[in-house]
Amino acid sequence: MSRPSTRSKNKRNRQGDNVDTTSEILRKIHATGEVTNEDINTLYKISKPVCQGCRVNTKDNPNCFCGLIPPPNGSRKSGLWQKTSEIMQNLGPDPSQDLRPSADSPAGLTNLGATCYANSILQCLYMNKSFREGIFLVEPEVLERQPVLNQLSRLFAQLHASKMAFIDSSPFVKTLELDNGVQQDSHEFLTLLLSLLERCLSTSKVTKAKSIVQDLFRGSVSHVTRCSQCGKDSEASSNMEDFYELELNVKGLKSLDESLDDYLSVEELHGENQYFCESCKTRVDATRSIKLRTLPDVLNFQLKRCVFLPKTTTKKKITSAFVFPGVLDMRQRLSEPSQLESIYDLSAVLIHKGTAVNSGHYVAHIKDEKAGQWWEFDDEHVSNLGSHPFGEGTSGSNTKPVNVKPESVHPSRTGQINAVSNGDIVDVSHQQPTESISGHVETFSSSDAYMLMYNLRRCRKDDEKVNVEFNANDRKIEGDIVCSSLPSHLCEEIKNFNASYLDACQKYKFKKEEEMNHITERRQEVRSILSEAPVRSLEESFFWISTDWLRQWADNMISPVLDNTSILCSHEKVPASKVGSIKRLSAKAWTKLFSKYKGGPILASDAYCLVCLTEGARNVVCADSYRDRRILMKQVAEDALAGRCSDGEYFVSKAWLQQWLKRKILDAPSEADAGPTASIRCPHGQLMPDQATGAKRLLVPENLWLFLYEDAFAVKPDDHLGCSTFPLDSAQCSQCSDELSEVACMEDSLRVVRLKQRQTHEKLLTGKTVSLSLDCKYYLIPSSWLSKWKNYITASGKNVSSVEKPETLEGIMDLLKCEKHSRLLERPVDLVSKRGLISQKSPPVDGLIIIPESDWKSFCEEWGGVQEKGISAEIELSKTEGNNLAGSCEEMPMCEEDLSTPNPVNGEVESRQLLIRTCPEVSQFS
Repeated sequence: MSRPSTRSKNKRNRQGDNVDTTSEILRKIHATGEVTNEDINTLYKISKPVCQGCRVNTKDNPNCFCGLIPPPNGSRKSGLWQKTSEIMQNLGPDPSQDLRPSADSPAGLTNLGATCYANSILQCLYMNKSFREGIFLVEPEVLERQPVLNQLSRLFAQLHASKMAFIDSSPFVKTLELDNGVQQDSHEFLTLLLSLLERCLSTSKVTKAKSIVQDLFRGSVSHVTRCSQCGKDSEASSNMEDFYELELNVKGLKSLDESLDDYLSVEELHGENQYFCESCKTRVDATRSIKLRTLPDVLNFQLKRCVFLPKTTTKKKITSAFVFPGVLDMRQRLSEPSQLESIYDLSAVLIHKGTAVNSGHYVAHIKDEKAGQWWEFDDEHVSNLGSHPFGEGTSGSNTKPVNVKPESVHPSRTGQINAVSNGDIVDVSHQQPTESISGHVETFSSSDAYMLMYNLRRCRKDDEKVNVEFNANDRKIEGDIVCSSLPSHLCEEIKNFNASYLDACQKYKFKKEEEMNHITERRQEVRSILSEAPVRSLEESFFWISTDWLRQWADNMISPVLDNTSILCSHEKVPASKVGSIKRLSAKAWTKLFSKYKGGPILASDAYCLVCLTEGARNVVCADSYRDRRILMKQVAEDALAGRCSDGEYFVSKAWLQQWLKRKILDAPSEADAGPTASIRCPHGQLMPDQATGAKRLLVPENLWLFLYEDAFAVKPDDHLGCSTFPLDSAQCSQCSDELSEVACMEDSLRVVRLKQRQTHEKLLTGKTVSLSLDCKYYLIPSSWLSKWKNYITASGKNVSSVEKPETLEGIMDLLKCEKHSRLLERPVDLVSKRGLISQKSPPVDGLIIIPESDWKSFCEEWGGVQEKGISAEIELSKTEGNNLAGSCEEMPMCEEDLSTPNPVNGEVESRQLLIRTCPEVSQFS
């Protein structure tokens, strides 16, 4: 059993078949003068079957509605059938995407270009509850006088109670006048910011706010120098210096304990570094060390990962792993025993990602004091890390937790330990028992940790008090309650900000829902009407509709008014020529469209135009006649071009007739048929002489000329000049003939002059090397002028008229001399002396070239030069010491440029010198 053929499915008829059928019907209409219903159905393609499954809409089938909309699961690049997600993008960004996930999730800060260093520090300061509350206590009148404090309090308030997932930090950054495009060091930024805030807060009358920076971040150290002989400390050793962070070395050290040991280590002073002891009255050996006197509530460690390389005078980042504990006991690091607790918990880790010192990216891992959860602050993005600073059960490539053996410090053991701290032996046997650190002491390792922050651990009573206060002042951003811990002016501002933001979210949501409903309704409407559009039988009533309008209605989000004017003829009917631009719409579908979109005009099934059909039939018959005539005239034109025509009576352009023959045979004249004699008509309205450019012509028979004339007149009836008639006896224009004769004479004369100059200056023209003699006189001319002269006298053919004529020599030579000193302004070409022959190198484009005296005289006669005004040059070479050659001149100063080069043949050094007058003030060669 043979396989059924599917090649003819949805296959379109060939265009030629349709044209032949239409032409036959129109010829029949012209012959009989009658139009039948069958003729209408065929000419308007009404009888074509309803199309189904076409990939594109078929133009020659008014019953095809395929391709106007995509398939059920398809989409388009624009319009109604664009992907819904892409349509929603036109509404702009959805503000609800920036909504904070929950009240317990911190907010991020926008990166304005290179402000990640500032964002990380600001997050560390904000997440410190004591510092945040201290800023909120500043009086409004102080904020008005201190723009930095004002913007910082606003920023903290938005981070505290805003509903947005990230806050715009630009107002605060602009107040600090920071450059958004320049990356800065986070440690330096923190130091300068704390110093600035300390000055700004000094004007506050609220005690907690006024000293919040000092209370939280300030500790003290002293630099102790001790005599090794008498054991006394220097007077300066008792001076205490404040610190806000401790800068610790990292290079060669593996952990925070080792860095602290290095920081507090004892330095021996001996030899040239001996110390002058006031008690001993002499220079003695001594020790020097740093002693920690007091520690702040927030202990910051700056890890010095950037080191200076003296050899390259550059900075390098140390990327070695560094271990630090989650709990830090600083009791044995103090110089003197203290009754206060000195146990610190890790609260923040500032990380610098990247290997370069002056670039990279800063992020902060900060612990929430209330929930005990760690968060990663990466500008706008905030991620929960769980109960570990580097994530629960996972670790990055450069940071990871380190499991260590459990340790415990018991009060009973404290009295038996003698600890070495700061180079001192401290007796701690009389210390009071303190709370022990028992259980696992977890440590962490990181190769990118740049700053460590530890918060002082409070006692249990303080913790309970803090928790009660925190719960009482806990922020709530649900409902109307914003935050009772915020001052009134900030609370009101945040309420308004949140209300405005939520209103924007609600408006966007409503607009989105409205747009989605509109899209759904429009798509349903289009699909419904198109499903009812086809007319199933010839007897069923229908209406004509413009395909262009129907396509716009099916594609656009907003449909235009129904418009059928583009398919009307001048008789307000539908002509058969518009069959490719119309569709046959069912009465039901038309009624729905017309009732909703109005417009028109209404074109029922009988709206076909009989007048246009009759005219079309006549045009077809005329086209047949014209095509037959043109085929006949084409054969006559071929005979005329081939010289087989002996009855030629009218002149036409030969080039035009050749192009006319190459054109396809059409049903009517086209614009290319105009102007058969335009190129052989002179400006005076007469026949152009045959010698003129483009005036070639030939004689054609009278019947061909009349055919060409009719076509030209039909295309351009107002162009009488383009179709001038020139019979066989037409005389050529005498004025144009005289002008051509004069031009020919001038060209002949110029041709003789050029030939003579080529013969006179043969060597200069051919570029052959001219040997220079010691006793001859030479002249200098610009090489650019000589190039123009060569182009001018060698031009030929069509290029003669376009070649630029050289300037006169007199004007050119005057430009080469300095008016004040009458010396040259340009350097002449260099000379070469090889094997006894002296010649000149190839001249530069704008340089000077040497020519013999005979050529100079001829040039003066030919190009208007004055012989006496020429720039002469004499060459003289003489033997000096050894086998060297040197030039000299009695009356002209020489150019002092060294021109000596070794001879490639014998190795001797030859010197060539052109003796000229060069201006010492202007010329760079003097």
